[in-house]
This record gives sequence, C-alpha cells and structure tokens, in this order.
Amino acid sequence: MLPYGRQSVTEEDVEAVAAVLRGDWLTTGPAVAAFEEELALWTGGVPCVSVTSGTAALHVAYSAAGIGPGDEVVTSPITFVATASTAHLLGARVVFADVEPDTANLDPAAARAAMTSRTRAVTAVDYAGHPAEYDELRAVADAAGAVLVADAAHSIGSAYRGRPVGSLADLTTFSFFPTKTVTTAEGGAVAVPDPARRARAAAFRNHGLVRDPARQREPGHGGWHQEVHEFGLNYRLPDVLCALGVSQLRRLAAFRSRRAALAARYGTLLSGLPGLSLPVRRAHADPAWHLYPVRVHDGRRREVYDRLRAAGIGVQVNYVPAYWHPAFEDLGYRRGMCPGAESYYAEQLSLPLFPGLTEAQQDHVAESLATVLR
Repeated sequence: MLPYGRQSVTEEDVEAVAAVLRGDWLTTGPAVAAFEEELALWTGGVPCVSVTSGTAALHVAYSAAGIGPGDEVVTSPITFVATASTAHLLGARVVFADVEPDTANLDPAAARAAMTSRTRAVTAVDYAGHPAEYDELRAVADAAGAVLVADAAHSIGSAYRGRPVGSLADLTTFSFFPTKTVTTAEGGAVAVPDPARRARAAAFRNHGLVRDPARQREPGHGGWHQEVHEFGLNYRLPDVLCALGVSQLRRLAAFRSRRAALAARYGTLLSGLPGLSLPVRRAHADPAWHLYPVRVHDGRRREVYDRLRAAGIGVQVNYVPAYWHPAFEDLGYRRGMCPGAESYYAEQLSLPLFPGLTEAQQDHVAESLATVLR
C-alpha cells in the first residue's frame, strides 16, 4: 500500500540516535537543548519547549496560558481531536467556529462571532500546512483579551506574510509524528515568546518540579531537595528522540522544497479533472504542504476512497469534524453547527505526499484518480 505520508529517515539520522545511545544521557541531557535551539532557527528565534507529542504540546500550551474551568476556547472543527480535547481536559468549554471554504482554516469572522466574555483563547489550525489568517485572528483575540494559539502540527517551516510559523501567535504547537514534515518518532514542542509562559510550560512538562533553591519554599534540606508548587505531567522528550529531531531539522529546507515540488506537480497532473477541486495557496502564504487535500464532488468521495485503496493507494480523510466524535456528542455538541466544516469534510481526500514519493508513484496516483473520476 502506498501510504499518504511516511517518515524520511537516513543513515545520518540513525547514527545521530546511535551516538546518544552510546553516550551518558538518554533523557534530560544535552540533546534536548540542542533540539530546542535547532527548532528555534525555524520560529524566528522564538524559544521552544520540547514535549512528547503534538497532543502534549497543546496540553502544555493551554496550561501555560492559564486555561481552566469556566474559560472558553474558540477553535476549528477541522482538526485532529486533540486541539479541542486538551482544552476540555483542563476544564474549559470548547467553542467550535466554522472554517474558510478554500483553506479549511478557522474563519476569523466565525471566530469573532463565537467570542463571549469567557473566551480566553483562540486556537487556529494550519490545515495541511497552509497558515491561518493570523493578522485577522490576532485582532479577534486581542479584542477579547484572549491568547492566540497556533496549532502548527502541519506547518513547521511555513510562513505567513514573510514571517515564520512559530512567531505569529502567543503560543505555537508543533507535532513530530512520523507523517509530519520532521519527525522524532513521537514528539512535539511549544514555541513561546513570553518568558513567564515559557517557564510555566517548561515546569508543566516536568511534573511542575522546582529545583532552584531561590524559588523553593523550604530550600535548606540539601542538594537533593525538589518541590512541586503546581501540578504538571511527565511530557519530557528524551535525548534519543531529540537527536533524531536535530538531524531531521537540518534537512527541513530540503523536505519543504520536495513537498512543494510534488504539490506543484499534482496541480499540473490533476488540473481540469472533472468533479475535483485542488487545494489553494494564498499569495501571502508559503505553506509547508503536510497534506495534499483535494475535494471530490458529487457525493463520490467514499467511492473514490474505496477504489483507490483497493488499487493500493493509501489515500486518507483528514478529518472528521471534532464535535462529531461521540465524546463531544455526549457533552451536547450537535451536527450542523459548522456547516462549512461539514461540507468540507464530506468531500476531502488526502493524496499521498511525502519526500520519498517518486514521480512514477505520483503519476500512478494521478492516473488512478483520473480513471475513477472519468
């Protein structure tokens, strides 16, 4: 089965991991700082806190922002469920706002309409790697005194109006799952420009432990003493995986270039196919192309999915609207609340896209899709 996405691992990556395994530190060692420093080269210098997954990154970001019971978080339903579930787990109420029909990103006008006096965060999702409209969303968040969060699980290396993703929001979360542009096997990070929030994020990912005697309430016990002032969790990304991440980040420019070339080639191969819409790229955006999402019209998405899968082409659907999940249905969320998102979901199909995809494989995808649609 030709997958819709997969990791690109080289012998250099393997050697980077092996070097850590031969060394003294498997976790909480120097490779963690090296990875965070390397990642900051792609966020416009915004410091980063590494964590164990993209989901952990969202949990850490909301915690660092002080999200809790009684607060509301406005976000997109076209996303993996963790964008919303992590806010709910902190006690917040998730408010879903509709998406733009072309990018499937959070619609600033819909976000504005969803704001209330209890809104504490607006969370954009850079769907498929295309940055959301951050200038407009910044105005929406600022008007309510809310933090702006960027779920950039798809968009590491992307830019918006010449500014890198990671520098556009108050907190930006990344994912390094194997299908993403850069992988640490499992992993994530939060880019946080504000030092106080960054300190809270770093504490939360490490149980909330306070080891600095100057900040402890009872520092005189000895060098072993540590305290927990606020509860956190173990979301530490180990040195073994950070070493892989450093090696991968040093090829991010090449990964982006290859994905962009494949996306452009899909545009040529699929142009004019009946019953199909191709993804857009707005003039002010430079997307990283995590996904290549097409829209299959006339109610044929399921047919196309099944037939391409039967032909060994691992197309995928990204994503079920988050509030359709039974966990949200059981909380009272109902279908129909974001018609634009539901319309997008009904037609969306992700075609295979990853740096190792060959032109022959891409030709096969395009030819097979054309055969089904014609």
